Amino acid sequence: MTTIMLAIVIGAAFGFVLDRVGATNPDYIIGMLRLSRLHLMKTILLAIGVSSILMFGGLSLGLIDPGHLDVKTAYAGVFVGGILLGIGFAVAGYCPGTGLAAMATGRKDALFFILGGLLGAGAYMGTYGGVKATGMLDDILGGKTTLGQVAGTDYPALFAVNGTLIGIVMGIVLVAIAFALPSRLRGEGSKAASRGARHA
Repeated sequence: MTTIMLAIVIGAAFGFVLDRVGATNPDYIIGMLRLSRLHLMKTILLAIGVSSILMFGGLSLGLIDPGHLDVKTAYAGVFVGGILLGIGFAVAGYCPGTGLAAMATGRKDALFFILGGLLGAGAYMGTYGGVKATGMLDDILGGKTTLGQVAGTDYPALFAVNGTLIGIVMGIVLVAIAFALPSRLRGEGSKAASRGARHA
């Protein structure tokens, strides 16, 4: 019961933060994908970067049990699914997590998005046998593989380097990018700046 209550509290807090940073507004998400409104991208990069630093830093200090790590299996279907998710993300302005949070705020378009996602999941379940027969769900690159070896785990690594160090460095890079990114790379603001530069 405690685990369920903790999951509800963490989920509610995560949904609240998603709403506060604008991730439940499809205009913000589409603006991010069009590179005309990057504050959401900066927030995502910062969150991933800080989480990576804290997690791998905690592993290196012995504060986190590496037995809790779970590396997802790599297979071709992941890439196909990622492409489909990206297309849906751009068209609808939602991903599954932001769609649920947006539905909780009362957005009707998010409700239809979630219903469509459930129908898609049902269609996938109904055709799972056929999809599996194509080989798209077969392991690639060793299946559960990491970039570098993480101490305390038996996951195979693609490179003979310290995986914990890679995680910390990648986190620092993502945080640096989050701070370095401008608020927009294109759009009315950048066009206006270009016009002003030409007239100067």
